[in-house]
Amino acid sequence: MTNSMFRQDNSSSFFYRFVDLLILVVTLLSCLIAYSQSLTKDYLLILLAYLLCYAFVAESVQLYRSWRVGRFGRMLFLLIAVHTLCFLALLSTLFFLKQGASFSRVVLVGWYGLSILCLISWRVMAKEVKTLRRKKGLSMQRVAIIGYTDTGRRLHQQMQEHIELGFDCVGFFDDRALNRLGEGAAPLIKGSVESAVMMAQQGRIQKLYICLPMLAEKRIADIIQRLGDSTVDVLMIPDFLLKNLMHARIGSVGEVDTLSVFESPVYGIKEFYKRAFDFLFSAAVLLLISPLMLTIAAAIKATSAGPVFFRQQRYGLDGKPINVLKFRSMRVMENGAKVTQATKGDPRITPIGAFLRRTSLDELPQFINVLLGDMSVVGPRPHASAHNEEYRKQVDYYMLRHKVRPGITGWAQINGWRGETDTLDKMAMRVKYDLEYIRQWSLWLDIKIIVLTLFKGFSGKNAY
Repeated sequence: MTNSMFRQDNSSSFFYRFVDLLILVVTLLSCLIAYSQSLTKDYLLILLAYLLCYAFVAESVQLYRSWRVGRFGRMLFLLIAVHTLCFLALLSTLFFLKQGASFSRVVLVGWYGLSILCLISWRVMAKEVKTLRRKKGLSMQRVAIIGYTDTGRRLHQQMQEHIELGFDCVGFFDDRALNRLGEGAAPLIKGSVESAVMMAQQGRIQKLYICLPMLAEKRIADIIQRLGDSTVDVLMIPDFLLKNLMHARIGSVGEVDTLSVFESPVYGIKEFYKRAFDFLFSAAVLLLISPLMLTIAAAIKATSAGPVFFRQQRYGLDGKPINVLKFRSMRVMENGAKVTQATKGDPRITPIGAFLRRTSLDELPQFINVLLGDMSVVGPRPHASAHNEEYRKQVDYYMLRHKVRPGITGWAQINGWRGETDTLDKMAMRVKYDLEYIRQWSLWLDIKIIVLTLFKGFSGKNAY
């Protein structure tokens, strides 16, 4: 929970966008000059198209969001992924339009390599310059923490460990006697809450963190009211339910402010991005795997009696029923109030079905569900309706996994929680990862899960 409190300053995000686009322009011009080429109308056209594509994809995967401490490497990896995806899209477009001969392959490949190098290098330099300035005490913000609580101590620890955040913490302010605060508190306590409020009003600190328990509601309200007579940034880090917030977002009903506790992270333009990605991806996959699906269908019909597809009712978005398609892998078609999960050596599984289930090939028809909008490529795996009714009474927050569309693959599956859930602990772990996915959702996370699924998500020791 602690790391989620910290994000690097995002005030320079516009500058990052500008420099990135400038690098893309300058590196193409440099490659053209180096290879004795001129900036023709065709090159100018693909440059403008590339800049628009890059900007769109970068915003879609939140490349310019504030990155948490310790995530610099991930940000660089995402940068490379965005650039590579756009470059492959450019090459594919040129190929299908039969325009590749109009451009120098040396220039295009050189542009890709040089721009990647420059985009990474300038970010590394910017990070080092910022860290160096902070170590010298430059651009530091003086901050204070009200409340010597567990949350406050974790906050202070992160400030001490990550100098690049630029926080100079003057200490804790608490009204309780030192003997109630525990061993080691004395050197860190700099005064009472009143002292912190006065420091803020006098402009001696720039940020003030309130880390009091929510039981102290009246005390917190009084502090906030008094801090209205200052220009200090006031940040509140409550200790209640933080780990259980599905998606914290400030909203309003008329003039009444609201804070979402359980809400889908996929809303507005984000829903458009995810749905557009699902539609395009599933359509492309279905075209590619259609020969394989026809082969599997023929094998099922040839080896056992019954239909090719098995339609099972499951819960979809917001718990609404959907019919999920799978290649039939069993001799039975359970879809009632009681559904028995498959186990190792299950006699109900057909010979071809065992192979399909181990390799997840039985789930390929679910790309049709994705195309139709019932499912997503990535999301919590849908369970049989009977299992939902069973486990919602036993696993905390179980039904929150339905705040997004169910997926063909998911965060739980690539982390090893795939297949049979024969114990309550196994189901609880799957739900834990499902909810973690929903809290952290981004289009980039979806892409990451898809890539990881290719390497380790199609099979598992619990898949029967």
